[in-house]
Amino acid sequence: MSLYLIAEIGINHNGSMDIAKQLIDAAADAGFDAVKFQKRTIDKVYTKELLDSPRESPWGKTQREQKMGLEFSREQYTEIDRYCKEKGVAWTASAWDVDSQKFIRDFKVSFNKVASAMLGHKPLLREIASEGKKAFISTGMATLEELDEVVELFRKANCPFELLHCNSTYPMPEENANLRCIPMLRARYGCDVGYSGHESSLLKVCTTAVALGATSLERHITLDRAMYGSDQAASIETHALRNFVETVRMVPSLLGTGER
Repeated sequence: MSLYLIAEIGINHNGSMDIAKQLIDAAADAGFDAVKFQKRTIDKVYTKELLDSPRESPWGKTQREQKMGLEFSREQYTEIDRYCKEKGVAWTASAWDVDSQKFIRDFKVSFNKVASAMLGHKPLLREIASEGKKAFISTGMATLEELDEVVELFRKANCPFELLHCNSTYPMPEENANLRCIPMLRARYGCDVGYSGHESSLLKVCTTAVALGATSLERHITLDRAMYGSDQAASIETHALRNFVETVRMVPSLLGTGER
């Protein structure tokens, strides 16, 4: 089975379609299989009190202005859909609420992504599983008991899934990677297991993950780690993406068959 590579654009586009297209270009040119965004219905994900609270950002002085500044409209996602098709790269977005999942569904994306922060959101999980479309499920914020429930939910819905081992710190210290969870999760659930990385280094953790049997990799990408945004420091800069893809795709052939 070939390694599936997802470039997590997330909110690193900073609300700019031009930046989003540059990131799509870089991911497609480097050989990623897909790019991923994030979608939120701001008034459903956050409380009014939080949205009204102060936060300095390029878009204003409140949390609401900051969060709205990072959201793309339907018209903009229509353009993303068209542009990704032109570039020959798949795309999806991780939804943070049921309305956002229904929004994404309208674009007939080829797979769904469940953010680890959403593993306790059972209505959203049921909505995603009801589509019967392959879902990549990040595991970083769940206990094994919670994961048991998520896996059971998707299996009852007959929805194919792949777990992604991850550690939800941004950026993640390499010594916290705990990559032996990849074979552990594979044995526990009898499914494919990938790795979603938030480390600042380029290759050490991801190549080890593939050597341990990861069937997919997801990494945040950015034009510049110094840009505004909470995820930028845990991202790979676009100039390094081609080297990243070539190296991680080489690992299975380096491992060989074990036959002499």
